[in-house]
Amino acid sequence: MSAVFDLADWQRRGPDPFPPPWASAWGDDRYGVWADLRVATEVQRLRWIEPGHFLMGDESQPERQVPTTIASGFWLADTACTQALWQAVMGNNPSHFNERNSEQPGSPQHPVDWVSWNDVVLPPEGFLVRLQAFTAGAAAGLPSEAEWEYACRAGTRTAYSFGETITGEEVNYWSEERRRNMTVAVRSLPANPWGLYEMHGNVWEWCADASGSGAGVAERALRGGSWLHYARDARSAPRGALAPGYPSRDFGFRFALRSTSPAGATEWPAPRSGVALAAGRGQG
Repeated sequence: MSAVFDLADWQRRGPDPFPPPWASAWGDDRYGVWADLRVATEVQRLRWIEPGHFLMGDESQPERQVPTTIASGFWLADTACTQALWQAVMGNNPSHFNERNSEQPGSPQHPVDWVSWNDVVLPPEGFLVRLQAFTAGAAAGLPSEAEWEYACRAGTRTAYSFGETITGEEVNYWSEERRRNMTVAVRSLPANPWGLYEMHGNVWEWCADASGSGAGVAERALRGGSWLHYARDARSAPRGALAPGYPSRDFGFRFALRSTSPAGATEWPAPRSGVALAAGRGQG
């Protein structure tokens, strides 16, 4: 991450506007550019995901991988939505692994679970609809499957962003040798190379895409595996799909924000060497 980008490259790859109007704080670090969204007392950090190219699909079957372009950058929450953030936006907490669960207690910093795609997305009461009261006009949504996998891989081509194998110290997944039997709090495990936590395992994450159909209703895509599933399901490529009204104790989500400002409206600051934007991002 030692490359220095010129102004034109920063304008092409960086967020517009910067800092975004919804941000309570912003900066850059070894992972890249970040900004914080505040909702009441809760703060969600988002990472800027640059446009770029990658091979989408199972790396063990390279002949079936699809060259994929992410044409526009977007902000992506660095963690799954927490119970605390859901509570701040929605006024309730549907999670199975909450503080009141005497046998498997969670915490406000555990990912919200037991939420369906409909609970997250649908107007007028969906989480993302209500969240827009805090986003200063930026569009809140779920990432597409392509965006999710691009962010999960974070420039890697291996089965996981950590390499070809994983351990329980890196990912929360089902293992006969080490079974947590529930979610872990967000940021408990290492971030991927772009600063995103628990993209592998912990909770399956809803994506925006429809995928096939179930009982006459278009199913919605789920990515990333969970605490309840084996390591193979936590790889970057595997896909799941279920009816949008179906919640589960191993389902959650992370949200994206997208600029609605016209291109070129920002006076761009000069990037700082090594930290303004991560080198190598977007390389296919």
